[in-house]
Amino acid sequence: MSDVVAEPATDAGHVRRANVVGLGLIGGSIAVALRRRGWVVCGEDGVTGRAAEAVQRGVIDRDGLDADAEITFVATPVGALPGAVQAALDATRGLVSDVGSVKAPVANAVSDPRFVPGHPMAGSELIGLEGADPDMFSGAVWVLTPRADTPDTAFTAVASIVSDLGAEVVAVPADAHDALVAVVSHVPHLTAATLMGLADERAQDHAALLRLAAGGFRDMTRIASGHPAIWPDICAENRDAIVATLDQLIDGLTHVRELVGGGDRAGLTAVLERARQARSNLPSRSVRPEELAEVRVPIPDRPGAAAEVFTLAAELGVNIDSFEVVHSLEGTSGVAVLLVDAERSERFRGGLLARGFKPSVRRLV
Repeated sequence: MSDVVAEPATDAGHVRRANVVGLGLIGGSIAVALRRRGWVVCGEDGVTGRAAEAVQRGVIDRDGLDADAEITFVATPVGALPGAVQAALDATRGLVSDVGSVKAPVANAVSDPRFVPGHPMAGSELIGLEGADPDMFSGAVWVLTPRADTPDTAFTAVASIVSDLGAEVVAVPADAHDALVAVVSHVPHLTAATLMGLADERAQDHAALLRLAAGGFRDMTRIASGHPAIWPDICAENRDAIVATLDQLIDGLTHVRELVGGGDRAGLTAVLERARQARSNLPSRSVRPEELAEVRVPIPDRPGAAAEVFTLAAELGVNIDSFEVVHSLEGTSGVAVLLVDAERSERFRGGLLARGFKPSVRRLV
């Protein structure tokens, strides 16, 4: 295969084409979301008959891969990703991205410049094609974990496509991603499953217990209703980060146990107040123009510069509401135009200046 990175065509009336490998819940949702936006989508799946079912349901247009597709999304189980991504690269000439919730193994295994690892942090309690939802990624965070040598053209093209699906693009290194999702996704799922198991055991002796489960319990354990089949692979691929986070959680619960057991009201109140403050500080997505500022960032001619802008935004807690890359007629460099939280725009500008960028900031209102 050529090392030339494909860029999305933008000719008026041009029909954009994509592939999806793995037609489960996430792959199916990507396919229907792209088709809603006018893409022609081909796909394949390792389960016999599933691709044909996807055609019948209107999830994809055709069974099989389009070698000239602009992008191929690989949505196989995480343990199979390196091989599946390489196979997609060998079979196509466009960009390739994956959707696995563990990034370091596949990012380290595949170094092709057309590959941009990714992870949409979205899902549903439904499974398979029946759960495919074109709105699944609207308002969701979609993490991209480019390598240091990922071309800016590849990164910005993939970021633009997933942003058009309604997602907020966040860029972080693969190892950092895996450590973070252990905290915000993997261990919470295991915790919810453990708590649900405890409640189920108690329900054997107290038939009314689960009937008493009100909003808080249901909210905390909702993720335990997710499909269990994907979790052994996830835990195997992200074992070190998950075990480290479980150790921290166990230490935290042990501390709370000591506070409760010792009747330390002040200590317990401090723990709960810290948690309340942290919960209230979780970022929310800006939607009103008066809350947004436009940041224009000329992209210097150095590898990974565009990804560095997104990585810095993630480090500073700056939400990128939308973005586009405007290419100069005089050369190959471009200008990234981002809409960000106005209240954090100057902090973002300062961080960009410190890293050698030359940004400008303008509030929308």
